[in-house]
Amino acid sequence: METGAVIGDNIKSYRSKFGYSQDFIANYLGVDRTTLSKYETAEREISIVYLNKLADLFGIEIEDLIEPDASKKTANLAFAFRNEGLEEQDLKSIAAFQKVVKNYLKILQIANEKK
Repeated sequence: METGAVIGDNIKSYRSKFGYSQDFIANYLGVDRTTLSKYETAEREISIVYLNKLADLFGIEIEDLIEPDASKKTANLAFAFRNEGLEEQDLKSIAAFQKVVKNYLKILQIANEKK
């Protein structure tokens, strides 16, 4: 499968698992819903800036959005939680918090490797 198609499929999978609509994610990214749809169908290439924002929102590494191996993606999806009734500011707060957690876990990993 082509990289664009893998990314699009992964975005759609994470978005669906978390219970976000295309409109909701498009608004979070600051793009049209049709643009997000084109990202998901690989009709349009998504920028690294948007991939980073999505990775932060979903609490994953950006590499997870380009992961073609379904079994690895399934492990990340198992930790997804549904976000019904959230506002745009809630999404920004969730993404910021998940980014802090990811960075903290990276620091712990680095510290453990040096021991």
